[in-house]
Amino acid sequence: MSSYLKLLRPHQWVKNGFVLAPLIFAGKLLHVPSLILGTSAFAIFCIASSGVYAFNDIFDREQDRNHPKKRDRPVASGKIGVLKAALVGAGLFVISLLGAVAIGKGFLLWVSFYLLLQFAYNVAFRNIVILDILAIAMGFVIRAVAGSIAIGVVISPWLILCSLLIALFLGFAKRRQEIVLLGDAAAEHRSILKEYSVPFLDQLIGIVTAATIVCYAIYTLTPEVTQRLGSRYMILTLPFVLYGIFRYLYMVHVHEKGGNPTTDLLTDKPLLLSIGLWMITSVALIYF
Repeated sequence: MSSYLKLLRPHQWVKNGFVLAPLIFAGKLLHVPSLILGTSAFAIFCIASSGVYAFNDIFDREQDRNHPKKRDRPVASGKIGVLKAALVGAGLFVISLLGAVAIGKGFLLWVSFYLLLQFAYNVAFRNIVILDILAIAMGFVIRAVAGSIAIGVVISPWLILCSLLIALFLGFAKRRQEIVLLGDAAAEHRSILKEYSVPFLDQLIGIVTAATIVCYAIYTLTPEVTQRLGSRYMILTLPFVLYGIFRYLYMVHVHEKGGNPTTDLLTDKPLLLSIGLWMITSVALIYF
């Protein structure tokens, strides 16, 4: 049973928090029908993403065997066979699509788009430099848009941009850590890694870092957003965003982390505190 739990990677469900962003920032968190729809959409993406992880383990099994940590994954280690993993993944896809139907056609469309993007990534995009990271980042954007569709609100373009940029930031940092960790054997684990270098990724991280900060700052100050959120003081959340980004950069460059963003986010206490304070301050400004 523990092997199947590892196959589903429930600790990665935190990424689906992007589905809940529109619920919070549209001021619908205390609206019970919207809360039910939003949390249902979150659960459906958790099911869908676990199905994706099952197939990722199948596609990555040979490369994972050359990785010091990933070689213990269920399919790579042989604890779960390819056929069984495929059946689990397909079953989760069916469940997620049936759940999406219950929410609505628009939401179903975005869940389907998410699954198609993951398939395209596994068969093609993963081998195309830069497009591999863009495809992963678009998965986060899809989550945010799907969350807004589920509760029937129009998502802010600034929220879409912020979601895209922070996902790119995490994606480039992950590629950097893979190269640093694996060294000359990086290409054996993931062939696309031979197309990257640490200086190149550092440049990309620097560009995306600056863009993320500027985009979020503008998001908090735009009159349209201020009116929608009902608060003129969202700029007060910027220091938490700055600290969170700078802390993550510190972890990447000083402690050579970033290979597993979810684990890094959940285990670093200062970073967790920053995220928690950002969430508390945002909710307080919007709702109280």
